[in-house]
Amino acid sequence: MKEVIKQQKTTIPELWHNSRIRITDVFNYPPVILSVDDSIIGTLGNFSASTGKAKSKKTFNVCAIVAASLTNGTVLNYSATLPSNKRNILYVDTEQSPFHCKRVLSRMLRLAVYSENKQPETLEFLSLRRFTPKVRLSIIEEAVYHMNGLGLVIIDGHREALESVFSIGDSLSYGTLIERLRSSYSAVGCECGIGKTKKLKQFLANKRMIIQCDDKRYRYNPDFHY
Repeated sequence: MKEVIKQQKTTIPELWHNSRIRITDVFNYPPVILSVDDSIIGTLGNFSASTGKAKSKKTFNVCAIVAASLTNGTVLNYSATLPSNKRNILYVDTEQSPFHCKRVLSRMLRLAVYSENKQPETLEFLSLRRFTPKVRLSIIEEAVYHMNGLGLVIIDGHREALESVFSIGDSLSYGTLIERLRSSYSAVGCECGIGKTKKLKQFLANKRMIIQCDDKRYRYNPDFHY
């Protein structure tokens, strides 16, 4: 560990110089794969979050996103432009029964104007509620790392984990936040060590899903739109 840190310190000046952005630099436009009207909601290789109040049709909107991705077109104002070599879709549900998952799948196919008598080759739909968190994680990892041409991964259950961290109006110290994040994300199939949990906390803060108050405590920000 000390050797790694020493190596990192010796490369800081080089990293500094390589991190400069100049007005003459030319960059490729980010690969946008999902948008709604003129707003970008998904780019290849990045995380996005769909949030809303209970019963606010979040799953219906996600169904429209999947339908648009299946057709690589537009469905209910959602547009998808997946690369030709990344047309496969993985949808994971960690909350509902197989019966209700089948209803969600049927809705996706109807929105895409696909036959409900044949499973699309580019869509993998998993129902993982009956498994333990550790097994869920293993299944998701197996699917992600072994599905060829994977362009879109949707996991239904992320908000459930975050909402279980905070009570209404609750604010948490840093240590309590880290511990609750670990236990709550474990409950929906995402096992994190301390290092990964700290990175998760920073990701959520960057996305403004959690914010730090003036007293250095953290609170959930459910109404922020991103």
